[in-house]
Amino acid sequence: MRALLFDEPAADTATTRVAEVPVPEPGPNEVSIDVRAAGVNFIDVMARRGDPGYATGWPFVPGLEVAGTVRALGAGVSGPAVGTPVAAFTGSGGLAEVAVVRAQLVVAIPEGLSFEQAAAAPGTLTTAALLLGPAGRLRKGDSVLVHSAAGGVGQALASLARLNGAGLLLGTVGSASRAGSAEKAGYDAALVRGEGLVEAVRERTGGRGVDLILDPQGTEWIDTDLELVAAGGRIVLFGNAGGTPMTLPAAGRLFGGNVSIGGFSIRGYAANAPELVGEALAEVLGKANAGELSIELTPVDGLERAAEAQQALAEGRGKGKYVVRV
Repeated sequence: MRALLFDEPAADTATTRVAEVPVPEPGPNEVSIDVRAAGVNFIDVMARRGDPGYATGWPFVPGLEVAGTVRALGAGVSGPAVGTPVAAFTGSGGLAEVAVVRAQLVVAIPEGLSFEQAAAAPGTLTTAALLLGPAGRLRKGDSVLVHSAAGGVGQALASLARLNGAGLLLGTVGSASRAGSAEKAGYDAALVRGEGLVEAVRERTGGRGVDLILDPQGTEWIDTDLELVAAGGRIVLFGNAGGTPMTLPAAGRLFGGNVSIGGFSIRGYAANAPELVGEALAEVLGKANAGELSIELTPVDGLERAAEAQQALAEGRGKGKYVVRV
């Protein structure tokens, strides 16, 4: 079968290629899937850079979310039946013609959703659901600020936060050219990260700050987050887009503001609580099928185009959600 490979760490596409690799077979409690569409995520970029904890070895096949049809069931797995359209969180290995995944992370696609739509659910939409649920503990009426609001997860967070009763919804973007995509997704305002951000947020919150901040930028903006969070608020870090070393603030700053900082990893949930990922995936697939939840999709044809999409994310040029038609 064909798969996208990272041969070794690189800052660009220099060591990325499409190659023939052995077809993986499902083991006990696993399902193999003939992939029809696969999502592109910033985690691909982090793995390609060689950030610790993302690539398990070299060469490495990236891709953490897929949609396709069940190819085979491993020992101890009773369903979904072979041929069933499914979406799945793979963690890695999804940008290939065949992927193998734990059975708990596989959910049947509701009739009416395309493979492209479904491929955005296991990583992107499910991440948003878990961030607002067990990680961020969103309450009705809470104000929310999301960094990188124009990206796939950022757009998904806007839709789900509205569905879950959020109040004021603010997003930040890296450049003014991306503000329109964020506001189209549902943010009340999309603000450019940089000088003037603190004042702009304070003006919109009457000086109170925001209840929940969701930040995929590592700790690069943590000092700003602490200036923006309301008393008793929560900050959830769910990535490290810049790849710089992460440093947490002194505990005294948290005590003084009655603030909590948490971390989130969907791969951690998939490894230690796969049932939560499966439940969240089924939820967002249902909402997407009902027309309650959608994000801007940018389909690209063929595994050969995946590297371009990854590079667009790496350079901050990506808008919405890239999905590769395999």
